[in-house]
Amino acid sequence: MKTNPDSLPALEFNADLQPLNTFGLPARAARLLTITAPDQIPRLLTGESGLAPDSPRLVLGGGSNIVFGGDFDGWVFRVAISGRRLVSCNDEAFIVEAGAGENWHDLVRWTIEQGWPGLENLSLIPGTVGAAPIQNIGAYGLEVMDRFDSLDAVSLENGRMRQFSRAECRFGYRDSVFKHEEAGRWLITRVRFRLPRHWQALTRYADVAAELAASGLDDPSPIQVSDAIIAIRRRKLPDPAIIGNAGSFFKNPVVDAIRLSALLAQHPELPHYPQASGAAKLAAGWLIDRCGWKGKRLGPVGCFERQALVLVNHGGATGQDVRAAAEAIQADVLTRFGVTLEPEPLFV
Repeated sequence: MKTNPDSLPALEFNADLQPLNTFGLPARAARLLTITAPDQIPRLLTGESGLAPDSPRLVLGGGSNIVFGGDFDGWVFRVAISGRRLVSCNDEAFIVEAGAGENWHDLVRWTIEQGWPGLENLSLIPGTVGAAPIQNIGAYGLEVMDRFDSLDAVSLENGRMRQFSRAECRFGYRDSVFKHEEAGRWLITRVRFRLPRHWQALTRYADVAAELAASGLDDPSPIQVSDAIIAIRRRKLPDPAIIGNAGSFFKNPVVDAIRLSALLAQHPELPHYPQASGAAKLAAGWLIDRCGWKGKRLGPVGCFERQALVLVNHGGATGQDVRAAAEAIQADVLTRFGVTLEPEPLFV
């Protein structure tokens, strides 16, 4: 992972952001910087670049978890830091490091190919490595926090380099410290993962178990689990290259035991998943589907015909269109079930 401290990042004025967000929403950035090395940030903050201390700033990864409401009158830092390597290994784990600009799915497949499994349940999730811990991405019984070791970040305020441990990231369900008190303050440069030396397949989710059983796989390998996850996701979820979307748009809501009991009394078939705290996680897609939104449109934005949890851009949508559809869905779910849905993507 060599860097070139003498080079400044490429700068583009009035840059088109539409091809840089998977929803395909129209937006332009006053200034777009493509960051290829951590060393470039401190130089940008010295003043020679014209980056004022109070300039609006936005860090952009793969653009798969963002909704642009319009043009961004500031500096967009597009993270393109590359590199993948094995840092160390011991009897318990392989420590693997990747640049924040690496494609997430490519990293997952690469680690499996190298004989370092553990990320296979997160196959085919769109986005970059640097964005993964911010969102604490997860799927099919696994979250990034379960395989996380540490990350490096550079301050967008003073250029200071810092390492964050797992505890310091304060991971939660689709959540981390980078969405709260540290929001907008850091650009993640590299992430390290702790992958188990003694690997066991995670197949407790019914969809995964059924997919593997259909292929006659009682004792699947890491690559076979990854292939199964890919097949499931391709059946259920739209390809952003074909129709604009940001993946699952709402978090699965968590309710306390009292609220769950009341909901089950009215809707015994409601899918719910007990949590260690005594609360329960509900299936947001089921709630939205029961409100009649699967396949339904509001202008150019609608719910995907095979998965109500995914909002899609049928063509020509703006950020305002996405917000209007999201708010209409939230209102319907709240009215019918008394449950508040929280969007996953960042609105800018």
